[in-house]
Amino acid sequence: MEFGSVVQFLENKTILITGATGFLAKILLEKILRVQPNVKKIYLLLRAADTKSASQRLQNEILGKDLFTLLREKWDSDLREEIWSQLDVAVNLAATTNFYERYDVALGINTMGAKHVLCFAKKCVKLKVLVHVSTAYVAGEREGLILETAFGKGDALNGVSGLDIDEEKRLVDRKLNELRAEGATSEAIKEAMKDMGIERAKVYGWPNTYVFTKAMGEMLVGDLKENLSVAIIRPSIVTSTLKEPFPGWVEGIRTIDSLAIGYAKGRLTFFLGDITGIIDVIPADMVVNAIAVAMVAHANRPFDDAIYHVGSSVRNPLTYSNLQDFGFDYFTENPWTGKDGKPVKVGKIKVLSSMANFHRYMAIRYLLLLKGLEVANTAFCHYFEDTYRDLNRKIKFVMKLVELYRPYLFFRGVFDDMNTEKLRMAAEENNIETDMFSFDPKGIVWEDYFTKIHIPGVVKYEFK
Repeated sequence: MEFGSVVQFLENKTILITGATGFLAKILLEKILRVQPNVKKIYLLLRAADTKSASQRLQNEILGKDLFTLLREKWDSDLREEIWSQLDVAVNLAATTNFYERYDVALGINTMGAKHVLCFAKKCVKLKVLVHVSTAYVAGEREGLILETAFGKGDALNGVSGLDIDEEKRLVDRKLNELRAEGATSEAIKEAMKDMGIERAKVYGWPNTYVFTKAMGEMLVGDLKENLSVAIIRPSIVTSTLKEPFPGWVEGIRTIDSLAIGYAKGRLTFFLGDITGIIDVIPADMVVNAIAVAMVAHANRPFDDAIYHVGSSVRNPLTYSNLQDFGFDYFTENPWTGKDGKPVKVGKIKVLSSMANFHRYMAIRYLLLLKGLEVANTAFCHYFEDTYRDLNRKIKFVMKLVELYRPYLFFRGVFDDMNTEKLRMAAEENNIETDMFSFDPKGIVWEDYFTKIHIPGVVKYEFK
């Protein structure tokens, strides 16, 4: 028998392997992929109820096995080299947006993650631009016009000196080591890290862990970029799509959406905040359009860095009062169906316009009841212990949430978008496809958007 090279034969071939989760099948698959990465296609036949189950079996029972370790390492190395040599644009959207995230997690993703992306981007020899997506709320709780200005290394919102990102990382590591040495449970470590994030944020003037770690991420990008072209996008509260690819698509629950559904279900008994205050929201497709235009505008312009607030509070302000009216109108026409199968009737809710009013309301409605339960619990040999503990836990949770969101409920700032407006004007002057990549909030009719697009989208996609 005469035949040629096995490796050459496998090149550009399409192969079927049945019984793909079996012992020999996996070894054969690994061998082919390792010796001939240019095989055209391999079909793997395995038993599964549906496509999702098949994908899970492929990952868990085949590719996830130790057998494929060498292959994964080779693929990772090859992929990294390929990206470094070919990448033109990098967009950093990785983030944890939880206000009360563990400090070690938020620092790792929002701060050090931004640094890692930047360092990776600097190794890409063809890279034209890095777009770093942050949040408008890194600017804190200031009143009035909040400018599109960059953070310097170690800048603090409250002017306190000594903010050192490397030291923050050391503090986290030290705290984790202490907790582990004390034998703390995973739940205790989690809570300690969450509390530490809020504490460290407040030292330097930020209201929560999310915006603090995002601000530090911006600092690292600005400090380490050197001659790399960078644009920073700061969206406000991102809501469902206005137009593309279709109106109303949304994923992930935002605070205003939780309030809307709580109201629809009849569970929201009051609103805490300045009802006349402006809430800055922007549809997701407009944010994406701004990212795309900034990408083109800043390609190969290392000295033209800019920060862009992408929001609506200056050009098309929306108030909490507007939101209340829109919610009332929508759920009056489209009532929520309760567990009993009957429509839930909505009405105007009580507005608590200050923290003093909130504390008074809580004292009258809940804290007196809690005190009564405490007395009864003592008198009746702890008969009401579970009820007392449950109510006490819920009250503490509500108080913590209110404290966490208080800066936004009484937020008095508006986000300057002068840079963003200049970008819009430049796009028009350069005959960019402005209809296809529009990010001007001025044309949004908020009543139509919320009653015909956003609230129906939230109900459809998030509260099915």
